[in-house]
Amino acid sequence: MTGDPTPQRLTVGIGAGAAGLGGHERGGVPGLATQDMVLNIGPQHPATHGVLRLRLTLDGERIVDCEPIVGYMHRGVEKLFEVRDYRQIIVLANRHDWLSAFSSELGVVLAVERMLGMEVPRRAVWIRTLLAELNRVLNHLMFLGSYPIELGAITPIFYAFRERETIQAVMEEVSGGRMHYMFNRVGGLKEDIPAGWLGRVGAAVGAVRGRLSQIEDLVFGNEIFRARTRGIGVLSPELIDAYGVSGPIARAAGVDFDLRRDEPYLAYDELLADGVLAVATRPEGDCYARFGLLLDQVKVSLDLADACVDRLRSMTAGPVNVRLPKILKPPEGSTYAWTENPLGLNGYYLVSRGEKTPWRMKLRSASFNNIAVLPEVLEGCLVADMVAILGSMFFVVGDIDK
Repeated sequence: MTGDPTPQRLTVGIGAGAAGLGGHERGGVPGLATQDMVLNIGPQHPATHGVLRLRLTLDGERIVDCEPIVGYMHRGVEKLFEVRDYRQIIVLANRHDWLSAFSSELGVVLAVERMLGMEVPRRAVWIRTLLAELNRVLNHLMFLGSYPIELGAITPIFYAFRERETIQAVMEEVSGGRMHYMFNRVGGLKEDIPAGWLGRVGAAVGAVRGRLSQIEDLVFGNEIFRARTRGIGVLSPELIDAYGVSGPIARAAGVDFDLRRDEPYLAYDELLADGVLAVATRPEGDCYARFGLLLDQVKVSLDLADACVDRLRSMTAGPVNVRLPKILKPPEGSTYAWTENPLGLNGYYLVSRGEKTPWRMKLRSASFNNIAVLPEVLEGCLVADMVAILGSMFFVVGDIDK
């Protein structure tokens, strides 16, 4: 934390007069001259999970105003899309949210396939669904391990990373990558799954499910964790609607919306019909509920992964991609594809002029909207609660800046 070089404002609280001017009585004592402190959190600070800067205005220990300042790691990815062909943009798309790389690739290829009117082989659809849910588990396990660190508990991250490595092993085996998988292709997948891989996925999913209660007991059974998160940073459905907040953060405030159920893509319509897909929600909207919802979603995703494994085992061998021309040129026009990424709604607005590169690819990332609501949530909170609230927003800075 560093003090802002801007001179501090001198404000005088004069009871009813001060309330009439601004509604905030500085220092809480009429007639007492106090100062607002302007404090920078970040951009290089462990509490900000990357180069995010929060400019806080404080009255004592209480936050009067918060201004999120983004863009420190902006790469201009939307402009880079315009000078790369439709095969090359996938490598750019999986990097803005590096915890959800497979899911981010998926949105791009779905948009291009929709422009082409292309039907992807059924086997590829189910493999994509399986990998998307495994990627969701990996994403949530990272936050389940890292968020308690914000509140002084380091032990949970070792448990969470043990489970992450169990899932990472099968993801690495099938794709060759640990972080940026590059396994999606327009028309399907890079290649078919290895022999015996489904059995190893089933074993990995079973192992993680069997040990998940250890993380649950370790964190939720901790009275300090409960005291630091219950009733803190409450987010209302009205604010969620106003700012376009989505994903686990919105569902933890009782907003029952999930694209996998409400506008199904991939194989989610069949999983919904089979009764496997369930949308977890919590009503409280506080830090505790947001953290708890991640755990609920991991359990659902593990069930979905099991169902995908069972379906793929019952399928006969077949193609996992469509043969494409050497130069891919979608027809002139535009489309919008959106997906339920681990952190929330990701949207991809694609405009084509019939060339080998997109004329425009607008990316709507979940983290940007989720962070935009911070000033509303932090106003009136204590500085000590700021870190707990910020960590519970579950964002990736690259997903904000793009």
